[in-house]
Amino acid sequence: MLAAKRVMYVVEYRRFYLRDLESIVVWPSGLWLWRLVIPGVLFAALGIAFWQWVNSTAGAIFGGVGLAWVALELALGPTAASRIRTTGATVDLSLVARTRRARKVLAKIDAAVHDARDVVEQPTAHITEHQPAQPAVTTGSEATPDDASIAGATKTNGS
Repeated sequence: MLAAKRVMYVVEYRRFYLRDLESIVVWPSGLWLWRLVIPGVLFAALGIAFWQWVNSTAGAIFGGVGLAWVALELALGPTAASRIRTTGATVDLSLVARTRRARKVLAKIDAAVHDARDVVEQPTAHITEHQPAQPAVTTGSEATPDDASIAGATKTNGS
């Protein structure tokens, strides 16, 4: 798994091997309430001010934008913060933007981790069936003791 973090003109990359993941934790961020309340209150105050001093149409527009902002934030749900813990490091990353999407993303990561760990743990050679060895039956006319000693002594690469 590769995580990229962009700050201004610099991009940092972190690589996490799926077999080394210990845990991924996602929780609702406290900033979500501020994203909901501050613009909602600001647009409502502007709507009231424009309603009283300019005209009701401008006030209704700002009030409507404030209500739409609050409704959108409520519909999208809380923002999320996340932490990835591997065998060697713990990193705070923004894995998902909203907590409602976290289940889908974590399910895909979980499936990939299980697949990566299954590939590592499975043996490389697959044994299909166990069949007991059966002795070779030879008749007197097929082989003589002299042929067996000559065949053993004169093996070549081609035969």
